Amino acid sequence: MKLNSRQDMIDTRAAAKECLKQEKVRILICAGTGCLAGGSAKIYEKMLVLAKQYENQIEVCFGAGAAHNRDGSCPVSGASDFVGVKKSGCHGFCEMGPLVRIEPMNVLYIKVKESDCEEIFEKTIRNGEPIERLLYEMNGVKYKAQEDIPFYAKQTRLVLKNCGHIDAEHITEYFAMDGYAALEKALFEMKPDEVVDVIYDSNLRGRGGGGFQTGYKWKQVARQEEKIRYVVCNGDEGDPGAFMDRSVMEGDPHKMIEGMLIAGYAVGAQEGYIYVRAEYPLAISRLKTAIAQAEEYGLLGDNILGTDYSFKLHINRGAGAFVCGEGSALTASIEGERGMPRTKPPRTVEQGLFGKPTVLNNVETYANVPMIITNGAKWYKGIGTEKSPGTKAFAVTGSINNTGLIEVPMGTTLREIVYDIGGGIKNGKQFKAVQIGGPSGGCLIGTDLDLPLDFDSLKKRGAMIGSGGLVIMDEDTCMVEVARFFMNFTQNESCGKCIPCREGTKRMLELLEDIVAGRGTPEHLDMLEELGTAITDTSLCGLGKSASLPVLSTLRTFRDEYLEHVVDKRCRTGNCQALKRYVIDEAKCKGCSKCARNCPVGAIDGVIKSPYVIDQSKCIKCGACESNCAFGAISVES
Repeated sequence: MKLNSRQDMIDTRAAAKECLKQEKVRILICAGTGCLAGGSAKIYEKMLVLAKQYENQIEVCFGAGAAHNRDGSCPVSGASDFVGVKKSGCHGFCEMGPLVRIEPMNVLYIKVKESDCEEIFEKTIRNGEPIERLLYEMNGVKYKAQEDIPFYAKQTRLVLKNCGHIDAEHITEYFAMDGYAALEKALFEMKPDEVVDVIYDSNLRGRGGGGFQTGYKWKQVARQEEKIRYVVCNGDEGDPGAFMDRSVMEGDPHKMIEGMLIAGYAVGAQEGYIYVRAEYPLAISRLKTAIAQAEEYGLLGDNILGTDYSFKLHINRGAGAFVCGEGSALTASIEGERGMPRTKPPRTVEQGLFGKPTVLNNVETYANVPMIITNGAKWYKGIGTEKSPGTKAFAVTGSINNTGLIEVPMGTTLREIVYDIGGGIKNGKQFKAVQIGGPSGGCLIGTDLDLPLDFDSLKKRGAMIGSGGLVIMDEDTCMVEVARFFMNFTQNESCGKCIPCREGTKRMLELLEDIVAGRGTPEHLDMLEELGTAITDTSLCGLGKSASLPVLSTLRTFRDEYLEHVVDKRCRTGNCQALKRYVIDEAKCKGCSKCARNCPVGAIDGVIKSPYVIDQSKCIKCGACESNCAFGAISVES
């Protein structure tokens, strides 16, 4: 059904809302990548079977494809109440998946199994009773409503508002949430330059890394003499542990598409590309579905909603090169060239994709656009901080109780994220550090817990938000090994075009490998600092300029650990295998000789019934002595 006018759009949206009202119960099964890996697809299929059994008692609306008629009306003729069985996107509470949300009770069931489905249908769907054992519990309190769970209660979900609450595979669910109302407003109430001005006045800053002002970028493209222009979305998201953009593409793809449509209208572009890594097959599938549905309704293609505006959208799959997160490398990849950054100027806004002016933002940035157009710049600036307004989505992973996807106002402190939302450090351990912004970011420590997380505050600390990955580390984490891990990642991902990044990161990695292998010297630390500074100052693109940040920031804040590695040849956490020192506690040793008999290199000596001793010069750190000691007398020296 093609929508040919503004009234068509208004009527279709109203019909979708009416259909949503007639659902007596909505069963939203998380079908994000994480929950699917945990078996949520089987839960969805089981719910469909159970719903079929109950259809004579309660009318049932099945899943994505049959969720609504093409005109947005209800598929159940004359229905006044029926059950909707839906596939949603990521709910964010990944630690507790697979997740099932029941509306209108707003109950969230955690760690659901296929075997739980019948009980859910019988007790909750039919009788409205919560199942206590499937509810989230914290400090002895069971939470019946999802919104009351501390993980959610402390968030401000705007970009992620629909994720987990709508059918991710059907456009009419987005219509029911006022979807495409912002596009409608832009086309019928605003001129292109007015749209640019609203985005500029909102001070929306790019959520993909450096925080460049989005509106200024759009102004630069709009004023170019060249009339062929492009809108490109960076959905590559290469940071280890980051999955914010993926979750939006999987759970609410139309929000991002609407943002791109508005950008195209604002800058005079008629074609757009979504660059998404091939490792995101579910995101690609849902984007394809969303684009096809938008085309069917006339929201993509020629003469959108009967206006003169035309816009077509394409998907380009990347091969997973981290460097393609950089603008010029990304556009080169779309063009079929090797993804390598080029010298600037000219910049992407002047000569981007196919040599034409290009608006390039990431998924989360575009997903902010519709609500800014709908609510205005002043509303948006009322959230977050003065210079970093709005919210930011973070992927919280590592040694934290509640891992998952969160969204908080800019300026929220690290303490609030770790302890209020994240539930604190696992196993009662002490917080040690957080790597923020992935390999391009920096390391924050305990004294930074009250630091507001916004673009400018982090820059002053030598770190950056990046795409939004937060890797939490506890007291048992070796910071030297962390620096080596990220340098290994960055060195492997270097495109090799410029010498500082190609050769410099390799030398830094070699130095770090020497240190964790026990071959390091104090001079290694000086060379790391010198190389890191040089690479930052002279690399061609953002990857090289930020490659040294994890090393330089850990050298600055955890220098004592580096010194222990190179001077004392000791790793206090025991993570560096070559620096482990197995020692025998004389008070616990019974002199049974079992450790000596199981040592493959004869490094343990002693007399029966007397404490044995390990010769550190012979020990190969295999751990056979520790695993064979029946009295717990052997341990790694801390």
